[in-house]
Amino acid sequence: MSDVAVVTGASRGIGAAVARLLGSNGYAVAVNYRAEEAAAQAVVADIESAGGRAIAVQADVSRAGDVRRMFETVDERLGTLTALVNNAGVVGPRTRVDALAPADLERVLAVNVTGLVLCTQEALRRMSTRHGGKGGAIVNISSGSAYIGGAGESVHYAVSKGAVNSFTIGLSQEVAGEGVRVNAVSPGLTRTDMPSAEALASAGSRIPMGRIGEPEEIAEAVMWLLSPRAGYVAGANIRVAGGRP
Repeated sequence: MSDVAVVTGASRGIGAAVARLLGSNGYAVAVNYRAEEAAAQAVVADIESAGGRAIAVQADVSRAGDVRRMFETVDERLGTLTALVNNAGVVGPRTRVDALAPADLERVLAVNVTGLVLCTQEALRRMSTRHGGKGGAIVNISSGSAYIGGAGESVHYAVSKGAVNSFTIGLSQEVAGEGVRVNAVSPGLTRTDMPSAEALASAGSRIPMGRIGEPEEIAEAVMWLLSPRAGYVAGANIRVAGGRP
């Protein structure tokens, strides 16, 4: 029986790269998306064309009912969950704190924090030995913004990723004895559609390695943390940022 993974926000960017890499390493993959069905189905097609097994599952991770339905779909169509990658996230408007609308703040926290917790709850109910499971691994995608702060444009996003870091630390200790390893990856600037075009074009020279990262490079760190090779790793937060602290 193959390992089964849910990757949230997997229709593009880092999530899509993680889903493809897991598929090529024998995982049956649930490619979660909120709105971009065609893009999610393209990721599924890539995995299947390489001999893997995958399904696309629509769900807004900030909605408990959607999350519950997604995991029930995975139960029925793929089998017993062994891995969760909490990748779904939004930046929100690029603005100073004093100009941030309450609704925009609520959306960022709903997806990046509440959604991550909701998905984790469903995963634990399936993987934790406390609930009759056989163990598994969770990787939370954080961000270097949690360290840098995002002054002038994305402090709200940095705050949400700081919460992800704290959640990873606490949860890893809570469930390590129940067969579930919880870790995080904090990417630096990566070639996705989340950073502005200006940032992608100009920031490379300020990174010690002289370039921005590729989604596939972030996916490799996630793959390692999910694998048995990281069997004694819990509560870690791997910074993948070309040498940037």
